[in-house]
Amino acid sequence: MSETKTTKSKNNNTGVYGAFELKRLYPRNYSIGVMIAVLIHLLGVTSYYVYQAMTREDFDNIPTVSLKKYSELGPPPSITNEAPPQIAVSGPVAPPSVGVPVPVPDEEAPPEATIQSQQEMSAQASPTLGADLGAGTQIQQDIKIEPEQKDQDPDMDKFVAYEKSPEMVVAKTPEYPEVAKRAGITGKVYVKVLVDKEGKPKRAVVIKSDSELFNQAAIDAAMKSAFTPAIQNQHPIAVWIVLPYKFQLNENN
Repeated sequence: MSETKTTKSKNNNTGVYGAFELKRLYPRNYSIGVMIAVLIHLLGVTSYYVYQAMTREDFDNIPTVSLKKYSELGPPPSITNEAPPQIAVSGPVAPPSVGVPVPVPDEEAPPEATIQSQQEMSAQASPTLGADLGAGTQIQQDIKIEPEQKDQDPDMDKFVAYEKSPEMVVAKTPEYPEVAKRAGITGKVYVKVLVDKEGKPKRAVVIKSDSELFNQAAIDAAMKSAFTPAIQNQHPIAVWIVLPYKFQLNENN
């Protein structure tokens, strides 16, 4: 017995519980656990209802939409071509400004009310303009007669389409300048010539030259040449053409 008491005292001092101590503390721990669980449930339910109360106003503002089938709508309203009701306006009716012809018997018609025939109307002389407007009234109008405009020369840099180009009929060879011949200078000159409707050269312009000594000789040769006119839509027209002139010394020279 003494050994048993000694063992219990040692267990109490070391804090080790046995089955009896657990049975004695179980009701108290169970009550505490139940109270904590109830509080947790109450807190959750309260939070739910508070959230519903705060968001209830937002849900109340949402419009409700009802869905119906097409068969539940019923027949469409009938469309009739009924004329709109007429509105009567009371008031005096103004007489027409133009006379309305009324048929009368032949015996009541005046003898002077006759209709002229087509031959009688054509036999009458048409009134003159002065007679209709009264004596001394005249209409004056200035009539301008513009002179015939001459055909303008085409622009030198503008492209003109034609069916047949000018062909040279009379070709003139340019004279070799004496200064260039003595100096032994050779080269080419490109002259742009305006050929009119009659095939005659009207203007000549040097567009490219190897030496200015050959320019005037090339222009003189181009202006002394003769051509057939260019044809456009079966009509002669004035066009610009390019003529090349080559100045080259012969061995005999």
